[in-house]
Amino acid sequence: MKLILAIVSNDDAGAVGEALMEHGFYMTRLSTTGGFLRAGNTTLIVGTEDEKVKECIDVIGQEAKQRTEVLPTNTNFDLARYANYPVEINVGGATIFVLDVAEFMKL
Repeated sequence: MKLILAIVSNDDAGAVGEALMEHGFYMTRLSTTGGFLRAGNTTLIVGTEDEKVKECIDVIGQEAKQRTEVLPTNTNFDLARYANYPVEINVGGATIFVLDVAEFMKL
């Protein structure tokens, strides 16, 4: 048995959750916050059999697409002179951890 922790953007969380349920996976959703952009994320916790791990990851990958966004930044040159310029960053996609489960109980 494996435990899959999938961290996805809030923008993708609904589609990922629906796709997982359509493929027979059960999950728990947690609201989380990313460290770099301080953006809202959703962590999905999925317990599944070893042979279904690849299918689960494939379903997540189909729905959690990586995309580019442009964010403004501030640069301090000196003596209170600032410049704003846009920076392109990649957002979305998924960060996935697969952990071994020693024991599973549903009470």
